[in-house]
Amino acid sequence: MTATATSPAPPEPKQSALNRILSVPNVGPVIAILIAVVYFTAQSDRFLAGGNFSLIVQQVMVVGTLAIGQTLIILTAGIDLSNGAVMALGNIAITKLAVDTGLPAPLAILLGLALTAAFGLLNGTLVSLIKLPPFIVTLGTYGIAFALTHIYSKEQTISGLPDAFTFFDKTFPLGDTDITYGSVAMLVLFAITWYVLRLTAAGRHVYAVGNNPEAARLSGIDTRRVLLAVYTVAGLFYGLAALLLVARTGVGDPNAGQTDNLDSITAVVLGGTSLFGGRGSVIGTLLGALIVGIIRNGLQLTGVPSIYQTLITGILVIAAVAVDQFNRRRQK
Repeated sequence: MTATATSPAPPEPKQSALNRILSVPNVGPVIAILIAVVYFTAQSDRFLAGGNFSLIVQQVMVVGTLAIGQTLIILTAGIDLSNGAVMALGNIAITKLAVDTGLPAPLAILLGLALTAAFGLLNGTLVSLIKLPPFIVTLGTYGIAFALTHIYSKEQTISGLPDAFTFFDKTFPLGDTDITYGSVAMLVLFAITWYVLRLTAAGRHVYAVGNNPEAARLSGIDTRRVLLAVYTVAGLFYGLAALLLVARTGVGDPNAGQTDNLDSITAVVLGGTSLFGGRGSVIGTLLGALIVGIIRNGLQLTGVPSIYQTLITGILVIAAVAVDQFNRRRQK
């Protein structure tokens, strides 16, 4: 018998330097931030001031916290249109319980967080157990939360809040810049979520369910339990966002958060998380929220009307989704 020679496998095509750079996680959002910073620095001498950067973080802390919950849901190939309305309901619940019923602030906050988590649990139950599409489920609970907010508040803004509610709006000096505790709280929430998603089994299960739910189920993962937990935890983040909103505004506002659901999706998409699930990073979401905040702040400093801010944000979202779709097709 004669041995048959095996031909060597063809070498893999070399990636260009640009492709290698773009394949680094979160490099796209970082490049976008750097370009925006350079441009707005050239347009306004106030942009690079430490106080202005602190203001940008304050402006995105509410939407950023909402976007953490949105990221968890989009990683499972879902979407949540109700988060802004649920946050507004939590906002009203927390403030009315403290002002109208005289409950201690910690108890009012806990009850408000329980309410928003319950909405998340409702969304998760309908998605995971009854198998309804997340888009339809959260569109329905958006309407429910929106209506309950206006019914419970009687269209009135709640003021005269206890001092405990404004704690996260208090500042501490960092060099020549004043930093709010709310900004620090948002960053801590991002750090905790990053740790859970990247370094725990629970986080790996979230990615597995989003990537291929059937394969995840066959490997022993309880996909229904994962979805139920994801939507419930997301609801808890919406309650925390409501608390940060109360601290920032100093009132309970029934009209708050009307477009924050779309802003949170924008932050997630700009941060590189795939709308098809299974791929993305909560750090990318933070960068995406900062992109939106930097662009809006820079356009305000340069005197651009607010309607153009919305126009540019919409273009960025479409571009980010197009890039995600292109990358998916290239990987097949």
